[in-house]
Amino acid sequence: MNSKQLSALIIDVLGAAKAIDIINLDVRDMTTVTDYMIVASGTSTRHVRALVDYVAEKASKSGHKPIGVEGEEGGEWVLLDLQDVLVHVMLPRVREFYNLEKLWSLGPSIELASVGNSNDR
Repeated sequence: MNSKQLSALIIDVLGAAKAIDIINLDVRDMTTVTDYMIVASGTSTRHVRALVDYVAEKASKSGHKPIGVEGEEGGEWVLLDLQDVLVHVMLPRVREFYNLEKLWSLGPSIELASVGNSNDR
């Protein structure tokens, strides 16, 4: 499974678990750290942690064991590192404050694909 397929799997998993406003950022031309960054929101700290746990479980089953997880204790912003894909799951207020989508759109080339919308659910 390549990084694009992995990001599609993660988006499906997040959607199934009722994540809000899932965004897939293609950052291959901007950094060598990862290929994609997926940003999503949860409705509570418990939901944020559950989303990350579910993604980690499904990614592991597909052969992509997580390298690390940061922020689980607080649960306001949890980062799941799957090497080729970084998954950021945040509370809406934290996401609005840091605005990663805008930060990563300042580069020379970006594919910003919005998947789902809080109004669609």
